[in-house]
Amino acid sequence: MGQKTIRLNGKKRKVSVPDDSQQLLYVLREQLDQQGPKFGCGVAQCGACTVLVDGKIVRSCVTPLSSVADGADVSTLDGLATDDDDDLHPLQRAFLDKQAGQCAFCVNGMVMGALGWLQGRIDTGNRSVPEPREVADYLSGATPESTLNYICRCGSHPRIVEAICAAAGKMVK
Repeated sequence: MGQKTIRLNGKKRKVSVPDDSQQLLYVLREQLDQQGPKFGCGVAQCGACTVLVDGKIVRSCVTPLSSVADGADVSTLDGLATDDDDDLHPLQRAFLDKQAGQCAFCVNGMVMGALGWLQGRIDTGNRSVPEPREVADYLSGATPESTLNYICRCGSHPRIVEAICAAAGKMVK
């Protein structure tokens, strides 16, 4: 059994690597007590396990820890804000304000996927606020930026789209 160091939500953490097949999701949940990423489908289809690794959107349920570089930056929903409501990330605030998490099982994937997508747009100079149709297309995997989809099982999808549009307006300012 080896060890690896990652920067989890800005803090250096050592994790055990039991074998090459250990998935990042289980390391995050079982060793690092991250409650945001969830096991949903186990085949990278629903988005519940989404995290950012070095700023890239990753489905942690199918990502072996061995493929994550030593010292990589891993961001989870758990690390987006402090316990202080005034310090919520714009996506978290918008999801609360728009009541976008009815059952909340998909919220981790929706927030982290949207964060990676929006931040990627901003980093490449695209500071436009996406239209609702563009957000819906992104979430369904129908855009050049994403072939991954994000599934909402309880029907909050319209409010999720609204929340992402609202947060994008704050993020591009």
